[in-house]
Amino acid sequence: MKIEYFTDTDTLLIEFSDNAVVDTRDPNENALVEFDADGKLVSITIEHASEQGNVKEFAFHPQQGAEDGVCKVAEESPEYKTQRT
Repeated sequence: MKIEYFTDTDTLLIEFSDNAVVDTRDPNENALVEFDADGKLVSITIEHASEQGNVKEFAFHPQQGAEDGVCKVAEESPEYKTQRT
């Protein structure tokens, strides 16, 4: 799973898998939801994300008791560092 926020376009992208997209739905004018051939969620794109929610804050809360390797947080890439307020 990967979550990216693009400040230049105010777009939030949540990728659940890298499966091929076969169906795209737009539940409203600011969101796109993509599915694979099995109907599984591939990604969600939210335009004007800062108007939809607080993109300045992000929280990740893995379930207690999750087995090792189930939930991992990727290291921040050198070209992007999270701004913490």
